[in-house]
Amino acid sequence: MTLVPVAEAQARVLALGRHVDAVDVPLIEALGRWAAAPVIARRTQPAADLSAMDGYALRFADLPGPFQVIGESAAGTPFGTAVDSGQAVRIFTGAALPSGTDTVLVQEDAARDGATLTLAGEGPAHVGRNVRRRGLDFHEGDILVERGQRLTPARLAVAATGGVARLTVARPVRVALAATGDELVEPGTPGDALPESNRLLLRALLADMPVEIVDLGILPDRLDRLTDAFARVDADVLVTTGGASVGDHDLVRPALAAAGTTLDFWRIALRPGKPMLAGRRGDMAVVGLPGNPVSAFVTALLFVRPLVAHLAGASDPFPSVSRVLLGENLPANGERTDYLRAELRDGRAYASTIQDSSMLRTLARSTCLIVRESHAPAAAAGDSAEVLMIA
Repeated sequence: MTLVPVAEAQARVLALGRHVDAVDVPLIEALGRWAAAPVIARRTQPAADLSAMDGYALRFADLPGPFQVIGESAAGTPFGTAVDSGQAVRIFTGAALPSGTDTVLVQEDAARDGATLTLAGEGPAHVGRNVRRRGLDFHEGDILVERGQRLTPARLAVAATGGVARLTVARPVRVALAATGDELVEPGTPGDALPESNRLLLRALLADMPVEIVDLGILPDRLDRLTDAFARVDADVLVTTGGASVGDHDLVRPALAAAGTTLDFWRIALRPGKPMLAGRRGDMAVVGLPGNPVSAFVTALLFVRPLVAHLAGASDPFPSVSRVLLGENLPANGERTDYLRAELRDGRAYASTIQDSSMLRTLARSTCLIVRESHAPAAAAGDSAEVLMIA
């Protein structure tokens, strides 16, 4: 069977999913989700010309003065009447400029004797100095957040400032997780059996995303039990780990088929993670990850997280890559795209000496993955390389 290239496999996985329904939620509940509709400003910010400094509001044309101070304007308590020529108003940062003024003289350049104000320094260099004009940030009707953008703390803040109290987002994506293998036990179980870590790993990888987890637990290597579990699950995405290879006890593929899943592809040109599979059962996307935790981590990073983000409305669901300099030589790569566990030290990436996919401790010590495309030529220390940051 021909190995599917990583980029093609990613596109095919996204095509398997169905976007989930949109809901309106309060701002704080939208954190970390993706905007399902553009966020439109309902007000102008600032709503009036405001002072950017503490000082005195006046007419630039009246400089160098003197001026008669006739009142004050503070944030939330504006001066209520118009200012005539030769007059000034004491003003504080964030306060609205009174009608008839156009410039702020900062207090460091001002001298005051009772109600008389004179220039003590150079003064403002031009009209409008130290003034934040109405609409400097945005105007009513402006798009504050584009559809498909992630709702970060800053984007929630600009939505709030724009007068928006609720946002349209996708409901949480329902993700079912199942680990398979007779050799697995829950962490902390006495004895020498292998503690199962993939469900924890996947939950942690999805913890910052809008998901509802359905934990199917550890499933035994029995075709009937696997088929029954897969047929019963109600989710947007089913993620299995283990049992996706070609051994006698690798029963995930036949169990998925017996449960009504149509397989889209199996095996990808990726190291680690070659035996990954993907398909669909009804409207549910199915992704079968390798049981090896390092392989499960890499495939979840490249396929499961992007799929969940895509279903949740992300316009760009894939992880971003950075470029760094290599700290050491790397050999030419083979037919599979390689994701090398590595550490950044002094701004350079150093691949772990042993890349055996069974070594989870090596992953735990890594801060990035060096991306080596299929058939990449040998690289030398100091060459630029793409990395995915993981810590």
